[in-house]
Amino acid sequence: MASSIVATPAHTLSPPAALASAKLGAASPSLFLALSSPHSSFPSLTLTCCHNPCFLVSIKQPICRAVAGTAAAEVQDEEEEEEEEEEEVDDGYVKSGPAFTPPTKPKTGKAALPTKRDRMRSKRFLEIQKLRDKTKEYDVVSAIMVMKQMTGTKFVESAEAHFRLKLDPKYADQQLRATVNLPKGTGQTVRVAVLAQGEKLDEAQSAGADVYGADDLIEKIKEGFMEFDKLIASPEMMPKVAGLGRILGPRGLMPNPKAGTVTSDITQAINEFKKGKVEYRVDKTGIVHVLFGKCNFPDDDLVENFMAIVRSVETNKPKGAKGVYWRSAYICSTMGPSIRLNVKRMLEFKPLTSV
Repeated sequence: MASSIVATPAHTLSPPAALASAKLGAASPSLFLALSSPHSSFPSLTLTCCHNPCFLVSIKQPICRAVAGTAAAEVQDEEEEEEEEEEEVDDGYVKSGPAFTPPTKPKTGKAALPTKRDRMRSKRFLEIQKLRDKTKEYDVVSAIMVMKQMTGTKFVESAEAHFRLKLDPKYADQQLRATVNLPKGTGQTVRVAVLAQGEKLDEAQSAGADVYGADDLIEKIKEGFMEFDKLIASPEMMPKVAGLGRILGPRGLMPNPKAGTVTSDITQAINEFKKGKVEYRVDKTGIVHVLFGKCNFPDDDLVENFMAIVRSVETNKPKGAKGVYWRSAYICSTMGPSIRLNVKRMLEFKPLTSV
């Protein structure tokens, strides 16, 4: 609100001039201070003159930092704070002091678990993981015993091994891909398909191949036929199989000499995969994932299969691997928690039957 003076044009005075005139006697002695405000540097004034009733000067001076100075600014801040406090009281709360935090209810059930991973687990998983010690590194025999205790699903779970190796597969000399024959088998039924011509096609049929063919089988695969777990091809069929790379490659079914699926001995290849030959390879993070049986196998059979895989991974160590080759090793069931192994004891383990 701006300063305002109500008077006749001839007697219009500024607030400081009006006060100076009154002090110096320029105005009539009957000039007096009618109204004043304790919060203003220049009080609100009503100046009158008895000899001239028409003379009336009303001065209304707001608090202004530029006119009133520092003292007026401090008074204005105090008034604004008082107004804010009155508004806060009217609204029913006070903003001053520490922030108000509403009381929280204690968490129960899964919400009370410390880690987000556990809060996402099922009740069955949370119960069975109590059977293992997360901070302990187990030996091979003890780990397999604990793994079998933690199985509780309606189907027979597979036993899985996971090895973290110091490998970077983006380098050609650090890639790992090989096969291993499990002495006690995988416990799974493997469907084998064979791509061959002439006599080898008859050989595949007599060896027990589930699916076999030549150009006709290639056309069926292009149309979406994928009812097989392994695809074996003879060397002379590989130029034709190359066109299936986009279909078979992402599924891990592309024939490869390193995997033993490109061979001239069709009968031996079929028998090995039927009996329990498995392929493994390192993924882009340097981890090998491989199955080594079913959880309903006897403990000795699982130990024998597992150690066959460990020896194979150690034997096929890439030339480019430097430093500590084995970083960590875990085993688990299909739906169970992982169990950490002691790598040193695992590599030095020798079954009692071999002694």
